[in-house]
Amino acid sequence: MDVLIVHDPREPAKKCSLTPLRGMPGVRFVPVTGAARVDAGRRIWLHPEGDELGPADRGIGVLLVDCTWRRVSKLSKLIDGELLQRRLPNLVTAYPRRSKLQPDPEHGLASVEALYAALALLGAPHPELLTHYRWAAEFLATNPSVPR
Repeated sequence: MDVLIVHDPREPAKKCSLTPLRGMPGVRFVPVTGAARVDAGRRIWLHPEGDELGPADRGIGVLLVDCTWRRVSKLSKLIDGELLQRRLPNLVTAYPRRSKLQPDPEHGLASVEALYAALALLGAPHPELLTHYRWAAEFLATNPSVPR
């Protein structure tokens, strides 16, 4: 597993679905502070506007930009590398969203759901990613197309 999570440190760790993954082998967190740039190298960037993730993407590291939807554009401008934008198939989140600032994308997922789904669809499911996710069983039951 080769996962880079570019994280907005202004997001409360208590609410972040990825917080339990800190220290997990193969998962690296990089906070974005100020104008500091992040070199991601060559990675699949999970992005709702990319081509659909497919078998040809296997073996490439994964990038997640972990922040609120309204900050994705700003933070992504600080990431360098060969970023291959890929989207997941239409999946349903189990996370109870409550944004009062703007609507979430129709098929937006909790970050840990997106990461699990991407790796599973790439042929490398990692059930340990969902170990501490409160809505894991509901997410998997609602999305039977995601490999276990």
